[in-house]
Amino acid sequence: MSATINKFKAVRRQPVTLSQEQLVRTVFLGEGQSFPLVVRSEVEGVNLAAWAANNREYVESQLLKYGAILFREFNVGTVEAFESFARAVSPELLDYRERAAPRKEIGRNVYTSTEYPADQHIPLHHEMSYSHNWPTKIWFYCAHPPEQGGATPIADDRRVFRRLDPRLKEKFIEKRVMYTRNYGEGVDLTWQDAFQTTDRARVEEYCRRAKTEFRWKDQNRLHTRQVRQAIATHPRTGETVWFNHAHMFHISNMETAVREALLAEFADEDLPRNAYYGDGSPIEASVLDEIRGVYREAAVTFPWRQGDILMLDNFLASHGREPFTGARKIAVAMAELYTNQAL
Repeated sequence: MSATINKFKAVRRQPVTLSQEQLVRTVFLGEGQSFPLVVRSEVEGVNLAAWAANNREYVESQLLKYGAILFREFNVGTVEAFESFARAVSPELLDYRERAAPRKEIGRNVYTSTEYPADQHIPLHHEMSYSHNWPTKIWFYCAHPPEQGGATPIADDRRVFRRLDPRLKEKFIEKRVMYTRNYGEGVDLTWQDAFQTTDRARVEEYCRRAKTEFRWKDQNRLHTRQVRQAIATHPRTGETVWFNHAHMFHISNMETAVREALLAEFADEDLPRNAYYGDGSPIEASVLDEIRGVYREAAVTFPWRQGDILMLDNFLASHGREPFTGARKIAVAMAELYTNQAL
């Protein structure tokens, strides 16, 4: 009997090892939905950054397939843990230049989400589609969900492109989009904030590399003009998507009272920002309303939960923001800079 007991004592307890597939499961937000993909933790205590490092190829393939992945129930409790996860997928996170909205850096190339009045909508858009380069990947991390509202609606831009009127697409593809900005008018960002420098020479060099016309105005103000694409082709999938900021930059995007006040104070060429067809002709307000309507129809919305991470392919998925009440803390990271060589 004692010999048998000693035999069992000599056998060490073997650790239980779960396969990577057993650690998570994939679902969707609701019945009949296929965007975004939702990846949930299947067991308690899964380290999302470590899991992503071991499954990077899987994450990449699912992102290309769905365009958006919501990681949920992984107990990501800090901005540092969020940063570790993002770097597990893309080690080199991007800084944020040629800004269109104010942000604060809260980690190593991790930023607050757009600091815009809480009662305002931010329409769906691709990050930096007004620029000559933009991030291929973008992450959003919910450190603290708002009391009410504040969702980050997203849209599958392959679907958006299919829904747009072919005549509208043809005109934009032929003419492209021109963006004008006037920095330092006391309304929008200063050029120092937008380009994150106080050195004019660095701004001029950036503009030259970015094929952006620039002109210094009196009182240390800056005017820029650039013609960009209306559509983009995904570098890996070859899919075509609607990819521009025309509906965002155009004066018609402002609330009526704000728009009227700006037009009363500034000539068209001096507005803080505006958008035209690439030949400088005005874009019809009805056309922009149609584009915004297609985005609204394609939008998918879900309430944020603390610890959620939303990962987007910036070509395939656009994002926005709904108004909210209460504290809302969303962190953002970007990676894999793509430069448009066609311009």
